[in-house]
Amino acid sequence: MNKIFITGGAGYVGSRLVDDLVSNNYKVTIYDTLYYGDQHLKYLGEKINIVKGDIRDINLLSNSIDGHNIFIHLACISNDASFVLNEELSKSVNLDAFEPMVKAAKEKGIKRFIYASTSSVYGVSEEKDVKEDHPLVPLTLYNQFKGECEPMLFNHTDENFIGVVFRPATVCGYSSRQRLDLSVNILTNFAVNKNKIVVFGGSQMRPNLHILDYIRAVKLLMFADEKKVSNETFNVGYQNLSINQISSLVKKVIEKEFPEKSISINHEISNDNRSYHINSDKIKDKLGFIPKHTIEEAIVELCDAFKKGKLPNSFDDDNYFNVRKMQKLKVE
Repeated sequence: MNKIFITGGAGYVGSRLVDDLVSNNYKVTIYDTLYYGDQHLKYLGEKINIVKGDIRDINLLSNSIDGHNIFIHLACISNDASFVLNEELSKSVNLDAFEPMVKAAKEKGIKRFIYASTSSVYGVSEEKDVKEDHPLVPLTLYNQFKGECEPMLFNHTDENFIGVVFRPATVCGYSSRQRLDLSVNILTNFAVNKNKIVVFGGSQMRPNLHILDYIRAVKLLMFADEKKVSNETFNVGYQNLSINQISSLVKKVIEKEFPEKSISINHEISNDNRSYHINSDKIKDKLGFIPKHTIEEAIVELCDAFKKGKLPNSFDDDNYFNVRKMQKLKVE
């Protein structure tokens, strides 16, 4: 079980996951549209196999799966704002392509299929701890489609084709294919480079997950006892904080990392009402998974990247911003 096929493997989380897997001698194939390029993966050389492809191209996808044991599905038109693009594009990628991909994986002998859903499927909830059996109340089509794919996977599982879903919280931290359009990363970028934080709303509760804990969770799901993960859904989150709390945390860490800076916090009205507080006890109780990395660590990690010049033109380079990049490419 050491041959891994990853859709979206050149993306924000995928790139860092691939680096980890390769360093542990797994054989990895990345299947990715490469909208953001693959220069950040060149250092891996022949240690990885990269297939430039769209998951909607089921023939190319199917032919690329041969010889792999584990299928990790990360590829999607990512985050809620992506629907300013084209509703049909997002539907075709995030929903319509899913079941044909699952069928192809099963037909090609994949033993375990791991699907990255999202904790934002819960939409808005006043409950203190949202568990996996909480009703899905999606506020956007992105959330809706992510949730609708989950049972599709389980419709095709059997003793030879194990399927498992995880719902990660909003990811933060550094990657060689950096995103600066996620809450902690956005606030850190503003604080470091503009000496201010702009908070849209502020009271909304958001669960957060360090990118390294995301990777730890995926690796655990890859090899956990099939009886414990088959047809299961797991929340994966750590610190549940309001946007106001996150901004205060960013301010504190940045002013420590850059003593010469004084960071102001400005508030603006937001139409983003997503607010939920997820409970991740299930993955702890069933699989022993406990997050190790904090939001503070993610902020420090990003500060280090800025200090070393790894994130130049952090407001102007479209590669840091998924929607802007796809708009520029006129993706269809």
